[in-house]
Amino acid sequence: MKEKKSKDRILILGASGFIGNAIYKELYAYYDTYGTYCFNQKDFEDNGQFFYYNVEETDIYELLEIVKPDYIISAIRGNFAAQILAHQHIIEYVTTHKAKLLFLSSANVFDAYSKYPSYELDKTLSLSIYGRLKIKIENMLLRLPKNKAIIIRLPMVFGNNTPRIKEIKTLLQNKEPVEVFPNLVFNVTYIDKLTQQLHYIINHKKTGIFHLGSEDLVHHEDFIKEIVSKIGLYNPVYKRVFTSNDDRYLAVLPKSNKLPKHLQITYQDTIDHHLFS
Repeated sequence: MKEKKSKDRILILGASGFIGNAIYKELYAYYDTYGTYCFNQKDFEDNGQFFYYNVEETDIYELLEIVKPDYIISAIRGNFAAQILAHQHIIEYVTTHKAKLLFLSSANVFDAYSKYPSYELDKTLSLSIYGRLKIKIENMLLRLPKNKAIIIRLPMVFGNNTPRIKEIKTLLQNKEPVEVFPNLVFNVTYIDKLTQQLHYIINHKKTGIFHLGSEDLVHHEDFIKEIVSKIGLYNPVYKRVFTSNDDRYLAVLPKSNKLPKHLQITYQDTIDHHLFS
């Protein structure tokens, strides 16, 4: 017998993007799920569950009042100033309604720290514009009541149709060099497991900060070379990029908010079980 849908209503901002759309596909059978798209995309225009939303042009508050979501999942991209303003309005809505905000953040909130991996309760500090944007929005969420905010920090996301894998395949086919960073130590995740983890967090009404990456680390060069070996019979050329003389960490490891064992992964899982299935 098919599982009955939850009464929770979910709005995914950025549901036409790669990660946002994967989340939509994971959740729509179980929740009253809506999404937004930005460009003229016929598939989304014809889907009654999708709304047009451009972060630079559209008033997010009007959309929130139409959908009245219990969960807002923010996977939007675009102009940084517009993103900040949109999240200010989302937080105003969450504050005055019975709703939660789940924000997809990034390992880059720690990119100023290079000597060790980072955990959920570590202080954020970034040297990049992108990392500082994520920190600014995170800090807005941290001022909400604890039961209203979920911060998801992501490492690099892989999977068969992810932009990163498509780029590597294109480079291989064109006999162009694949860029690797020999001194970068990082962790990873894959899209299928990520969407399952988010489903669990929502279903079990979890809140707080989550690091949804592999529980172990790997050098970027080793990881990419193993991926390339799995893709097919190519004679790859690598461009080795050194940004430091020593190992540099960019990893978000789970410690305080660990998920159940069946939702934990290793970097090898990303390569072996889902990347090329």
